[in-house]
Amino acid sequence: MDVTTCLKSLLLAIQQYRDGRTAQTASVLQRQVEEVSGLKCDQLLSSGQVLPGECVSGLVELTGNPNTSPALTSAAISLLAQLAGDDAGRHMLHSSYNLTSTLAAVIHRHSTSPGEPVVLQCLQVLQKLTYNTHVFPATNYIHELLTFLMANIQSHNDDIIMPCLGLLANLCRDNPSVQSHIKSLDNVKSFYRTLINFLAHNSLTVVVFTLSILASLTLNEKVGEKLFDAKNIHQTFQLVFNIIVNGDGTLTRKYSVDLLVDLLQNPKIADYLTRYQHFSACVSQVLGLLQSKDPDSAAKVLELLLAMCSISGLRSLLCQVVFRPAGPKLRAAGRRQVAGLAGERKVESGLVLAQWLSSPVEGAESCSLQALQLLMELLEEALGDESVFECVLSFVDMLLPVLFEFLQGLNPSQGDAHLKKHCQRIAHVTSLLLNILSVDSTRALVSQQVSAQLCLSQAESLLSCCHSNNPLCCLPTSSDNDLSQVCSEALLKTLALMSKLRPQVKDMETSFYRMLQDQRFVTPLSLALTSHHRERVQTGLSLLLEATPLPDFPSLVLGESIAANNAYRQREAELSIKRVAVQDVPPPRANSSVLDGSSGSSAVVHSLAEKIQKGLELQEQAKDSHVSEIIDVYEQKLSAFASKESRLQDLLEAKALALSQADRLIAQYQFQRAQAEAEARKLGCLLKEAERRREDLQAELGSQVLEVERSKADMEELLQHNARLQQDSEEHQALKGAYNALLTRFSESERLLKELQAAHHLLTKHDEALQKKHDALQLQHNRMASALEEREDEIRSLRSELQQKGDDITGLRDELRAEEEKGKVKDQERRDLEETVDVLRKDLNKTEQARKDASIKVSSLELQKSHLETRLKQKEDELNKHSAMIAMIHSLSSGKMKSDVNLSL
Repeated sequence: MDVTTCLKSLLLAIQQYRDGRTAQTASVLQRQVEEVSGLKCDQLLSSGQVLPGECVSGLVELTGNPNTSPALTSAAISLLAQLAGDDAGRHMLHSSYNLTSTLAAVIHRHSTSPGEPVVLQCLQVLQKLTYNTHVFPATNYIHELLTFLMANIQSHNDDIIMPCLGLLANLCRDNPSVQSHIKSLDNVKSFYRTLINFLAHNSLTVVVFTLSILASLTLNEKVGEKLFDAKNIHQTFQLVFNIIVNGDGTLTRKYSVDLLVDLLQNPKIADYLTRYQHFSACVSQVLGLLQSKDPDSAAKVLELLLAMCSISGLRSLLCQVVFRPAGPKLRAAGRRQVAGLAGERKVESGLVLAQWLSSPVEGAESCSLQALQLLMELLEEALGDESVFECVLSFVDMLLPVLFEFLQGLNPSQGDAHLKKHCQRIAHVTSLLLNILSVDSTRALVSQQVSAQLCLSQAESLLSCCHSNNPLCCLPTSSDNDLSQVCSEALLKTLALMSKLRPQVKDMETSFYRMLQDQRFVTPLSLALTSHHRERVQTGLSLLLEATPLPDFPSLVLGESIAANNAYRQREAELSIKRVAVQDVPPPRANSSVLDGSSGSSAVVHSLAEKIQKGLELQEQAKDSHVSEIIDVYEQKLSAFASKESRLQDLLEAKALALSQADRLIAQYQFQRAQAEAEARKLGCLLKEAERRREDLQAELGSQVLEVERSKADMEELLQHNARLQQDSEEHQALKGAYNALLTRFSESERLLKELQAAHHLLTKHDEALQKKHDALQLQHNRMASALEEREDEIRSLRSELQQKGDDITGLRDELRAEEEKGKVKDQERRDLEETVDVLRKDLNKTEQARKDASIKVSSLELQKSHLETRLKQKEDELNKHSAMIAMIHSLSSGKMKSDVNLSL
């Protein structure tokens, strides 16, 4: 049997059980409930059909009826728990069908026997219903439910403690009314002690539930300050991260993530986490959970990372974990597809996020959108630095092909739901691309991989979707998640992306202006300009500034569309005040009168057909000529009867629908009236309490007025004292400024002194080298002078011998002729000696000239040395003056004179 047939049978069984509560009708109804439970009922309530809603209303009514048998109640609760499998079903069961108060009433009826299976079943369904759902304090039996939970948490029944802790954690989270009610109870201190004892429980799930309750109740109180102080918070962080990574299951991981998200809302605890030394290692292990294929676990991990991104101190650390380790592998990988990297043993964090980006639209769309949002936050932080790391550029280069795949494959024929999810993903992708374009280096990467044809085809597809879903071009939708709104937002962001890429991409400017002049562009632009979202209005205005100067831009049509949107919004606002809020229209219920009427009519028609058939059989032998005419007449009458029967059936169904609607409205009115009366009684009590408190506060006000007058007198004295302190502070600031100036001058003088000392040291070394060279030259000169004197002595002796030979020449001419050859030899030797003497004289002149030059240089260096010593003495005098002034300033600023100021140069 299909689902529709089973639901009709279930509705009929519920009606029969209402009419007569017998054992037979109860067994039939229980069998139908079990049969429907065996079918696949996912997203049955969110389909918007009337029949499932009426069946759920009947089941909730049966569950809340105290006369219903326990077996039937358990079967109905099991089916309702199955219908609460998705988020939309949980929301509808909680808000539209009031299942939370119904189950709370069931628990209240069985509060004396908490060990019954129906109580445990109700607790489990309530835990599923109230997860991430706000429960109002006016809900029936909510206070009784809180009392029951606290009492059983303090009991010793291990089977019921865990579901009670989980349900109480849901009720306390982000619900100040429930928290204040629990804190106002008398046994709250003993309850706190019990919870603190549960922190040593061997079950990680119990520990997480307990920490969640304590964080909700005591985070801003003294008990919470002791539990989550600087000594214990690091152990708490380690415990929560261990539970997230190595938890008992998806439920424990979900509550652990919620606990850490709640703790991060406290600025002090968030600051503790920024200084947690194992944060990077823990985040790396948490990111490793994304390698699994479980969308629920991945969604909670991404939710935690997004919560961490909201804290400035943690965002930079997350960037280091996600981007920097992936740099070498990304550079080696290049432009490989992300799917090919999934088989590695250890995939880097950035690549895992890219894998979740490419997840299918159906089933894991929340993970994909969360991954896009997380990458947007992380890239905004990484690209906001003055210098972008190479690993970030490599990651962006790898990510761009994955992002550009989302700008393709928009198929409107797949249905509105798929189209809406695809447009949401396109809007997030274009936002991420716009964020990447904020840096020149990444803008170059984007411009290399994108084409004008890709953006143009994407914009045209989105524009056709916007026009087909809103043909009147003037009716804004009431929901921001409507298909036309989502398509319009994706189109505007795509055009903003084209506007940013105009200078870098070929033909992008032509395509951009072509889209702006399209007549269909008026619809999304008018929706953006009349939106209550600031970002959409700013995007629309920027595109309007680009489109207004164009010749074919339909300005008049845009003005009419904006006016129509505003008029529609005004009309909706007026009607919303007068409209009666009916959440869900109840489906028709097939009551017994309708069934009896339809069965009677069908019986009459069948009897008439049998009579006609018998008459035809009797007249078959006669073969009358008028038989065909009679058959035609009867066929016309039968068709008229059938049409009348269908109309009567429709009228009966409409009547039954109206009756069921009236019954539902009457029940809702009675329920709302009872709630209003209860609230009125509560408000009366609160008014009396407020009057009493007002009288007390009036008395306190008189005492406070006197105290204020005394405080004013004290304030005037403090103001005078503050003025004096202000004057002293100004004088101190002036002296501090003078001290800083003198300190700067002193440091400059000290620097100059060091430079002069270095120059003096170099000149001294140069002078010593010149002195050594001068001594060597002087020694060489002395040697040459002694050698010259010896040569002169030899010359004088030779001359005397020559004169003696001249005197004897007359007598020795004969000998002279004999000795002529010897004389010639002697003359030759003499000439050689004269040439040697000339050479030595020239060398002596050169040495003498070098000696004179060296003496001149020595005198100039001595003069420079005297000048440098004079300047050095002047600088030392100035430094002594400055040190005296610094010592005086120190003595003035510190209030006591130091004994001496020793400044070593």
